[in-house]
Amino acid sequence: MWAQGLDAIMLTIFSTPKPFKGHSNVIQRNALKSWTLLHPDVEVILFGDDEGAAEVCKELGIRHEPEVRRHEKGPKYLNYIFDRAQEIARHDVLCYVNCDIILPGNLRTAVEQITPLRRPFLMVGNRWDTDITKPLDFAQPDWQEQLTAIVAEGGKRRSEYFIDYFVFTRGLYLRLPALVIGRVGWDNWLIWKARSVGAMVVNASAVVKAVHQNHDYSYHPAGAKGVWGDDLAKRNYKLAGGWRHIFTVENAPYRLEQDGLKRSCRYLIAEFRPLMRVVVGPLWSVWFAILGVTRPLRRALGLRQKRVVENQSSPRRMN
Repeated sequence: MWAQGLDAIMLTIFSTPKPFKGHSNVIQRNALKSWTLLHPDVEVILFGDDEGAAEVCKELGIRHEPEVRRHEKGPKYLNYIFDRAQEIARHDVLCYVNCDIILPGNLRTAVEQITPLRRPFLMVGNRWDTDITKPLDFAQPDWQEQLTAIVAEGGKRRSEYFIDYFVFTRGLYLRLPALVIGRVGWDNWLIWKARSVGAMVVNASAVVKAVHQNHDYSYHPAGAKGVWGDDLAKRNYKLAGGWRHIFTVENAPYRLEQDGLKRSCRYLIAEFRPLMRVVVGPLWSVWFAILGVTRPLRRALGLRQKRVVENQSSPRRMN
């Protein structure tokens, strides 16, 4: 691949959807269409036999792989999809992206700044949450500018823990644990895994503005709470190796900026955040417990700190 030059660098994008029904039908079609417009030779593969998937793939000219492996409770296994994608992809640079993410046209440009370094890499970035309720008009030549305006007006950039696209070199992710998609933890683990095998990990948030189309969590009986905390979420956390392997985009030693690829020092701080939560968290609990026990004594001795009221003429009390 490397000897072919920049003009030959192309992507295989792969994902797995929810059933194409209601709002999910709208936002998933928006996402898939945006991927096909990145370049005429971009390959898109959709895994799963979900309702409507075959019809949408045929309509958009997308490769459909209906076979997936699922946990007995329904969610799909990440390792099967990644193994199969790396096996059948036409291109040596792959991108797994969640099926509600609209990718910007400069994604390929960003990748082309990394691939000449000729080493395994992973490129990730933040997402922008945006309310999109209807099909985008991709026939308009300025549809990307219109989308950018929508995001600027009402979009919200999420924290470094929300990771929805992974651009990587073929062979980086082999023999993955049996993590399931649709629960938390697997995305953070993918960053740790890339770091652990010596791949170059790049945070492209400053350049690639991935748009996440807001949706509900009705696919889980307990909603978002279940996605974050049910038995399968806990299973993912355990298989991932616990807090030591929960990495974010801030754990990337490189950052892609508008003026090129740069080393980042932020990852050194990010390395210690999980440990601080484990060590400092219990200490804070003990501290507040001590405050609670000693409150009557401190009140009697006049040692309690008085709250400052911003406006003495206002009858409002500080909460």
